[in-house]
Amino acid sequence: MFSKQEAQQLKKEFWTAFGKSFPRKWLLYDTKIKDLSFKFYADNKKAEVSLDIEMKDEIFRNAYYEKIWSLEDILKDFIGDFQKEEYYTLDNGKIISRIWTEKQNVSIFNKNTWQEIFEFFQEKMDGFEQFYYEYEDFIKDV
Repeated sequence: MFSKQEAQQLKKEFWTAFGKSFPRKWLLYDTKIKDLSFKFYADNKKAEVSLDIEMKDEIFRNAYYEKIWSLEDILKDFIGDFQKEEYYTLDNGKIISRIWTEKQNVSIFNKNTWQEIFEFFQEKMDGFEQFYYEYEDFIKDV
């Protein structure tokens, strides 16, 4: 295992290497919808790309979730298989809605899997972004 400091350093190297491998500006938080964002995540077991709907007002959060969910088959064309959870609980206890795709058996702590993660991130986030740009007006109309 790694010490806390070694783990932090490896994570920093991972994200720096990803940025250098795929130098582009991702949509991420710039959706123009408050508390609706795209995220990258990697740990010692998997990598994820997600669309997080984090509005505190459950009515709005559910409205956006239902809008996006109404486009399920179209989203699948853009990113392939994915998971969804209308009431997803974060580690801090906050309830959000999340739609995500993941790749198992890769690790941020194993440099041999980094390229696999980077390519997964690029492919899936690009699909999420294309989907969002294509249906942005529909999604925003809540």
